[in-house]
Amino acid sequence: MSPDRLLTELANSLDRLSVLARQPEDILTRPVPACPGWTLRDLFGHLGSIERWAAQIVLSGKFVEEPEPPVTGAEMWFLQGADAFLGTMSALEPEEPCWNFGPPPRKAGFWRRRQAHEHAVHLIDACQTSGLADPVFAEDFLLDGIDEILTMFTPRQLRLGRMPQPKGAVIFHVPGARSWKLGQGVAEASIAAPLHGMYLGLWGRSNLAETALIEGDKALAVQVLQGPLTP
Repeated sequence: MSPDRLLTELANSLDRLSVLARQPEDILTRPVPACPGWTLRDLFGHLGSIERWAAQIVLSGKFVEEPEPPVTGAEMWFLQGADAFLGTMSALEPEEPCWNFGPPPRKAGFWRRRQAHEHAVHLIDACQTSGLADPVFAEDFLLDGIDEILTMFTPRQLRLGRMPQPKGAVIFHVPGARSWKLGQGVAEASIAAPLHGMYLGLWGRSNLAETALIEGDKALAVQVLQGPLTP
């Protein structure tokens, strides 16, 4: 997916999140269904931290420590930093060398993609917490997000020992779009789901073990879905 398209998606999510951050107190203190222990205000504090962290990495090209959100007023802290963050993401050169936690070559464009999906997933969280319908994303963006999980995040989880190595290969399939294989050798199970459902499920925002079409070794498929596929 082109860097410009990713930037457009990031800007759109940031616009909607900025509106939701201005909601009344009784909504900001609601629990976020997919993030146990977080209120909606905590979610905005997380985004404010992630944005400042990513922006400083892009500006320096090096790893920096992620800042802690403030104890109070996290949603205003998020709002205060949003324009500077988007400006940094807009100005970065995608091919410029830059530290990140993805596979080599490590370039600044990683952060535009990562933050586009970070904000998309948390926009889903914010909408669900606020009692609103899930946002609609373009098909190419959803496919890119699925690819990010299955080709970057999940291999990293396996490499770091954060999830057990699967006992066999599993195919993830979005009908009419494309497939991904996780593991080595002949696939022993397949997991098929529509595009939006696969995106939500891989991010733990729905239960693919219950909603996906699973064929072959179901126990293997369920084990893989338990992951955790992402941090």
